[in-house]
Amino acid sequence: MKEFQRYALGVAIFAAVLYVALVIAAFGFISLAANVDVIGERDAGVVVGPVMVATSAVVVLVSLISIGVRIPPERQRISIGGSVGVGIAALIGYVGIGSAVYAAGRGDPIAFVLFAARNLISPFALGAAALAAIVAFLYMLVLATHVGDNGGPRWPWERRGE
Repeated sequence: MKEFQRYALGVAIFAAVLYVALVIAAFGFISLAANVDVIGERDAGVVVGPVMVATSAVVVLVSLISIGVRIPPERQRISIGGSVGVGIAALIGYVGIGSAVYAAGRGDPIAFVLFAARNLISPFALGAAALAAIVAFLYMLVLATHVGDNGGPRWPWERRGE
């Protein structure tokens, strides 16, 4: 693994941890401001919510690692479409795995569709997707502006001794 790829991997891990922290904080603020529960279904249990957040965090982490390791350092760019794609993938992972866990707990396949429909447009799911897109955008910004082994840019008077 090259030096830039190790750097991108480390930044991706920190970005995923940042994503989890932001999601937890945002869920708290949204729940408090709107006076609603994150998971509105009373029979969902305590596992569904954390599994949903963990799944979206894994989706974000894998997406960021793919961006950082696959693209060479000289071709790293900021991509709004890529950021939105990471957000949509996190949304699909968040709602999809939550629906599957909820339906498995109830033993009812129709519960999968109903849970997904209710949670797909919830402020919590949309907030998780928006935060994933923002974190992905910032990750791409950090990688695109990474200064390599040669150091940062220099003014002409700083380069006289070279």
